[in-house]
Amino acid sequence: MYICVFRALLFHTALQSRLLHGEYEFQDPKSEDEVVNITYIDKHGKKTPVRGKVGDNVLYLAHRYNVEMEGACEASLACTTCHVYVHHDYLDKLSEAEEKEEDLLDLAPFLKENSRLGCQITLTKDLEGMELQLPKITRNFYVDGHTPTPH
Repeated sequence: MYICVFRALLFHTALQSRLLHGEYEFQDPKSEDEVVNITYIDKHGKKTPVRGKVGDNVLYLAHRYNVEMEGACEASLACTTCHVYVHHDYLDKLSEAEEKEEDLLDLAPFLKENSRLGCQITLTKDLEGMELQLPKITRNFYVDGHTPTPH
């Protein structure tokens, strides 16, 4: 029996390692128990309701639904281009920001007490109904108006 469980675990791990960075978020939930509905609000106030799932990364989920959240460093905690404002009702439901995230947020334009980096938010059932507001601007390497597309 332990061998079967071990083989199943190895298969699952191998399958997970084959997924590309952010590819998990492009898969639909397998059941309604996994569904987490959130809303992105862009810098112009347009709301985009999204049907995510437990385990989705907020940055990559935004890419799936064409929300203009850049993520220039691809979630490597090296920039602030996925900066979001988390609705106050949900702040306590998020895991604590690590020191590296806090340091980067200090560099984000228009920092607020409810600022977080989208790449550091992973959906859980507790986040059902969460709204994420994108700031008016983000700090980026581009100065010519170019808008990079996610990889």
